[in-house]
Amino acid sequence: MITLKEGDKAPAFKGKDQDGNTISLADYKGRKLVLYFYPEDDTPTCTVQACNLRDNYALLQKEGFEVLGISPDNEQKHKKFEAKYNLPFTLIADPQHKIIEKYGVWGEKQLYGRKYMGLHRTTFLINEKGIVIKIFLKPKNKQHAEEVIAKYKELQQ
Repeated sequence: MITLKEGDKAPAFKGKDQDGNTISLADYKGRKLVLYFYPEDDTPTCTVQACNLRDNYALLQKEGFEVLGISPDNEQKHKKFEAKYNLPFTLIADPQHKIIEKYGVWGEKQLYGRKYMGLHRTTFLINEKGIVIKIFLKPKNKQHAEEVIAKYKELQQ
């Protein structure tokens, strides 16, 4: 499970986005990043979370944040998800779980008493220096952007 702690350097990564471009953490150097991991495109909770980030994207950008989503889905599925919900941010495909494992968000889950391996919905706030300043282990999906901004402002005081 998650071994990263607030104050740790965010692990470097590279992956393909929904358009086939190679994206890396280094691309966001000098910028604040909302790095959110979610289980699957176009499922109810993941859609609520993505749409909340979409609806508040201008507000997040006003606060200086970029948004980057990562799931085990492939590039084509990400492209359909982006198009269907008009998502303005990058989605990275990680079907081999390389980035997911680096961030420690893959592990045992339980649903209706059944245990299985899956991605734990988690968001990392990364500052301009590449340091993890906040980890949301259970994001409030319907108010995730608001939660991110409020926590960031609280950390600045």
